[in-house]
This record gives sequence, structure tokens and C-alpha cells, in this order.
Amino acid sequence: MRRLIFSLSLLIFAFSSTIVNAQEAGVLDGIYVKENVPARKPIPYHHLREADMMWTKKIQRILNLREKINLPLYYPSDKPIGSRYSLTQLIVWAIENDGLMVYSPDDDEFTTPMTYAEVLEKLGGGQVTKQIEVEPDYFVDTTYTEDPKPQEVERYLMKEEWYFDKQRSKLEVRIIGLCPIRRYIKEVEGMEDATGGEKTSSKVCWVYYPAARSVFANHEVFNTKNDAERRTFEDIFFKRRFSSFIYQTSNVYNNRIIQEYQMGLDAQLESEKIKDFIFKFEHDLWEY
Repeated sequence: MRRLIFSLSLLIFAFSSTIVNAQEAGVLDGIYVKENVPARKPIPYHHLREADMMWTKKIQRILNLREKINLPLYYPSDKPIGSRYSLTQLIVWAIENDGLMVYSPDDDEFTTPMTYAEVLEKLGGGQVTKQIEVEPDYFVDTTYTEDPKPQEVERYLMKEEWYFDKQRSKLEVRIIGLCPIRRYIKEVEGMEDATGGEKTSSKVCWVYYPAARSVFANHEVFNTKNDAERRTFEDIFFKRRFSSFIYQTSNVYNNRIIQEYQMGLDAQLESEKIKDFIFKFEHDLWEY
């Protein structure tokens, strides 16, 4: 008898739980369940052989997230809105929840891993210790947890390689890594706030792009034209739907950046010169 009562109670509990879950599943912020994006996979790369690589060139670009075409990568800037993340928020989420490995900002060859705590510190978060004046001329060290500031990442450094594939007779490009660049006001010792400090920039970490493609393909970005056609981060990078300028190219001078030998308008012209060279390289391969 006791077993019968126990079994009936289990059935009633399971049935009530099913009803509650069904009711919760019926509450949507919309009119349909989005099933496409979470199940998407990145488009596989073509197999490359060293024998087919007739020409390659490594390029580094700067993406300014404050440009209009790049805004889907920057917003929501502070906190996620539902399933919408900014690119920086998504990288931080993937490091914590998806096991994404990131590397030291000074190592663009991806050999020195970083921890999640180190990334938070680079973003202005983590454990912070400051001296607080509790009484006149009496300071106490206070430790508290600071939230990271992904909204301060206004630029990204992108490392990519252009190549001509003899097997497919095509000039293509593959992204190798992404590096968030945080722009913030550096605190000045002795000042109560940093509003009068100096604006500075620092690299956060290097993300190996092929390892992050699956995460980028499963998270959508905002489309200003159509809410039903939600692009993913992978779509933006794979289809080159972003604005950037060339920051550095591989060269014999220790791979120096353009700003080391050109300034201002001359640096912009040098960037366009490198881009024009890549375009003409493919164009001059054919006869018309």
C-alpha cells in the first residue's frame, strides 16, 4: 500500500512538473521559437596544401567598433539583452562557460595561454584593492570585486592571412586571430577620480579565431533591416561585413607597424597602398 501511494505521488509530481515546464516553455519574447541559430555550424574551410600556396601575405587590421557598419559588434555595450551579446561579452562568456582558450596580448603567435581571471583584470574587473580614507589622514586598504568593462573595448586588432590557392585559382583570406583593445582613462595616483587622467589603450588578449568559430556561429547579432534574418558573428566575419584599415603587414623590418614610419594622412595612404597592392596582385594574374 505504501509503495502504491509513493508511486502515485511520484506520478502526480512528474505530471505537475510537466505542466509547469510546458507553461514556462509557452512564454516567448516573440511569436516563434528560434531554432536555427543555436544549431548552426560554421562553414568548413577548404583543405589547403602547402604545394598549392603560390603567394601568401600576413596582414593586421584595426576594426573601429564605433563606425556605423561595426555597431552590431559593439552593442549591447554594457550588459547582454536577452540572447544578444556584444563581441567582447561573447568572448568573455565563451572563456568562462565554453572553455575557449585565449592567449597573452603580447603573443600574437598563440603560445602563452591566459586565465579567465587575467582576462577580467585586463578588462578592468576582478579583485581590486584601494585605499579609502575612513577618517582624516587615516586610510584603510579595501578589497572589492569590480565588474569588467566590455564597453571600453572600442577597437579590435585582426590578424589575417591572404593567399592565392593554385588548386582553386583564387585569392582568399582567412582570419587567424582577434585582439580586443580597451580604451580607458588611466587612473592618476593622488586624484579622487580618473576624469582628468590620460586616455590610454591596452590589448586584452588574443583569441585564436578558428577555435572560436563555433561560438560565433551560434550567437546572433542585430540586423537593422530585418529582425527575422538575424546574422551571426561568423556571418559578419566570413562575409567581410565590417569596416577596417590595415595596421601592419609582414615585412623585413621586424614586422614594424605603419605608424612607426608614417604618420597622419601618410599612414592612411600607406594602408590604402597595401590594400591596393593585394587587389592588383589578383587582377594582374589574368589576361582579358
